[in-house]
Amino acid sequence: MAFEPPQRLVRALGESLHDGDDGARAWLEKLPELAGAAVARRELAVERVMVPGGRSSLVVLVRLSDGRPAVLKLAPRRARPGSERAALACWGGRGAVQLLDVPGEGEAPGGGDAGGENGDDGVLLLERLHPDVSLRSLPEAKSLLEAAGTLRRLWVDPPAGHRFETVAERTGRQALAMRKGADADADVAPLVDAALAARDELVATAPEHKLLHGTFRQSKVLAGDRMPWLAVGPDPVVGECAFDLARLVRDRVEDLIASPSGAAITRRRVKRLADSLEVDLERLRGWTLFRAVESGVRARRVGRVQDSELLLEFAGWL
Repeated sequence: MAFEPPQRLVRALGESLHDGDDGARAWLEKLPELAGAAVARRELAVERVMVPGGRSSLVVLVRLSDGRPAVLKLAPRRARPGSERAALACWGGRGAVQLLDVPGEGEAPGGGDAGGENGDDGVLLLERLHPDVSLRSLPEAKSLLEAAGTLRRLWVDPPAGHRFETVAERTGRQALAMRKGADADADVAPLVDAALAARDELVATAPEHKLLHGTFRQSKVLAGDRMPWLAVGPDPVVGECAFDLARLVRDRVEDLIASPSGAAITRRRVKRLADSLEVDLERLRGWTLFRAVESGVRARRVGRVQDSELLLEFAGWL
């Protein structure tokens, strides 16, 4: 079978070239070969490539040698597949998709992304969920309730000696890129200044350090057979829970912007989520502001103008 990467993945990796990541192009060129080798090594039967799929990996529906359905996922180094593997191993299927294969020799334990020489360091074999049924299929109130329950299971103490990136480290890198964006575009400077000020205060006073999903939103929680809802696609990080919850606040942002009461709905959502997960409301608001502005500035930098405008307008409500 030809492992043709979906256009959504091709476009997303093309955006990474704006950040000088030539490795993404090289990985994309080798992807059919990498996928074929991973399938052969595990003696998998291929059903189909998921389309449109994700923005950071190739997802292939497969069957194991005993006939059980599974998912083969291949991701480039920039997507930190070693960290994803380490987090899934830590969760052990509790609240998240189950990892079916063991780490390869090239995987760094505890969250690192070592380079490995077996060509398999960016490959994960996962249990099969229902890829077309996410929390976005539920009404708003029910989806937020189920999302909160999933996050409660994921927020655990990180393993001793872990090598996961911290919230302070990740947002520090993002802050540098945001400042460059503001210097080049005066229109976004006031929001960037507010977001960076919020970030500085938040990282200086973090109340806890838990293992977080890192990119949690409704589309990242899929229906399963083993449990009703399970998280997929983490970009794990260690830090305070409010950081993880912040991305969920802006879910369905296009609907919020289109609503005449979008700002009021957003404020109610922040309060509801903070109360349901016992997170400080102002810390959640601050991280929601930072993450929305960071995403908006990044979208602007790579030419996704409409996405940028939605995110920055949303950030202005906070």
